[in-house]
Amino acid sequence: RFLTFHPVLFMRQFLLPFRYLYVIYALLMFVVLMLIVLPFVVVGSFFGKIKGGNIIFKICGIWGDLWFFFIGIHHRNLFEVPHDKKKHYIFVANHISYLDAPIIVKTMRQPIRVLGKIEMSKIPLFGFIYRNAIVTVDRSNAENRARSVRILKSVVNKGISIFLFPEGTFNLTAEPLRDFFDGAFRIAIESQIPIKPVLFLDGYDRMHYKSLFSLNPGRSRSVFLDEIAVEGLTLNDVETLKQKVFDIMGKKLRHYKAGWLH
Repeated sequence: RFLTFHPVLFMRQFLLPFRYLYVIYALLMFVVLMLIVLPFVVVGSFFGKIKGGNIIFKICGIWGDLWFFFIGIHHRNLFEVPHDKKKHYIFVANHISYLDAPIIVKTMRQPIRVLGKIEMSKIPLFGFIYRNAIVTVDRSNAENRARSVRILKSVVNKGISIFLFPEGTFNLTAEPLRDFFDGAFRIAIESQIPIKPVLFLDGYDRMHYKSLFSLNPGRSRSVFLDEIAVEGLTLNDVETLKQKVFDIMGKKLRHYKAGWLH
């Protein structure tokens, strides 16, 4: 019997060691660059939650710029309508990759606070920067969730935008989005601050949520959609607003042919 030669399978096996080397290199650069910016984050933390938080987020942006450059990920922001960085918004985005965290700092170039999982704050070194740059939430604890929402409200009332993943965790489906939580939409209505949807189109392709070793170089795109006004809405309109944003984001993810939609 003759063995069948599969060129695609052969190339995958041939390139596998190089992929491992690339990921090890990317992780090494991740740590090295973090060690470089850490002293500046420590200094920034002395300036308080508002000014210091803004400084730290800018530092994280520089770290993101450098890391993406060294690992060959080319990011750009796309705007369906002109975006006013002087206005503040409730930003919401889809969530499907561990790479979404550095994509945030590459995407957002204005004062902002991000709501993130408390588990990430336990990672050595990274956790210190994480805790000082974002608002953590323990979704398994109702009291902690309520506290996080109060902090976000106080931040937005000071003229600083906030950023949330309304899906709460990774979208493990083949659909554009998984069901949204209410939090972002309740805050938007209570503060009367518009919702600004943002699409992360390539996080899934650059790093699949199933494996660290799926990380690979290539393009990264964030798309800013038009803002969604909330003036005059009440908490009775949370479901309607949530569904409206869900439908718009889902339609646009299909339009841009996001990587996990086959």
